[in-house]
Amino acid sequence: MLRRLDDLAAHLATRPDTLALLGLGSAGAEHDRLDAHSDLDFFLVVADGALARYVDSVDWLAVPCPVAYSFRNERNGRKARYADGIFVEYAVFTVDELARLPFTGARVVWQRPEAPAGLDHWGPPPRPATPYDTVEFHLNEALTNLYVGLHRELRGERLTASRFIQSYAVDRVLALLRLTAPQAAAHRRDPFDPSRRVERAYPPEVLPLAEMVPGYPHNRAAARATLDWLAARFPVDPVLATAIRGLLTADADG
Repeated sequence: MLRRLDDLAAHLATRPDTLALLGLGSAGAEHDRLDAHSDLDFFLVVADGALARYVDSVDWLAVPCPVAYSFRNERNGRKARYADGIFVEYAVFTVDELARLPFTGARVVWQRPEAPAGLDHWGPPPRPATPYDTVEFHLNEALTNLYVGLHRELRGERLTASRFIQSYAVDRVLALLRLTAPQAAAHRRDPFDPSRRVERAYPPEVLPLAEMVPGYPHNRAAARATLDWLAARFPVDPVLATAIRGLLTADADG
């Protein structure tokens, strides 16, 4: 898969309106974690005025291998699948646009000698932590997610309930672990998607995901598991905890 980027870079070097190719994700600085289930994420940096040409057309992308499927998923980028099964997700930027884009973990696959130095660190610095990135905030967000989710479950709105209970509340659990167990959270944490690689960072006895995310029909069981997890580790507000436990045993509407 990395050879595909190298082959693509060799072709792009023949085009005068291209400046650099940056690998991202498992094709970036941490490319040692690339495996058979990875896709290829990359940025293409082009000259001013060339962006539309490289987003609208996939002729350049198809040089190493025919493209069997593609669609434009945003203003600057596409997702595509090569005929041999390699899946790619990429975006095209000018240097000025790249300078305004927050990203991390990039790797220079190729760049012209005259391209600006340090393109793999070209974006703005990471945003500072907000005043709400605290244990108190994430704990109470998790509790209120469970509370709202159970009310929606009782109303018969199971899909939105599952999102509140098995997604939003679990996101707050991950944030709590990041703050209280930083040595594990630092295990190749993805700053843009906290759910990535959590199974490697936290064993089931620390993060019982099978109980917290048991699936669409099991919102009450999921809420109970998450509430018990929170109560065992943090000072859960007794008023809200009692209200949540009451909802766990309440009869559904209708």
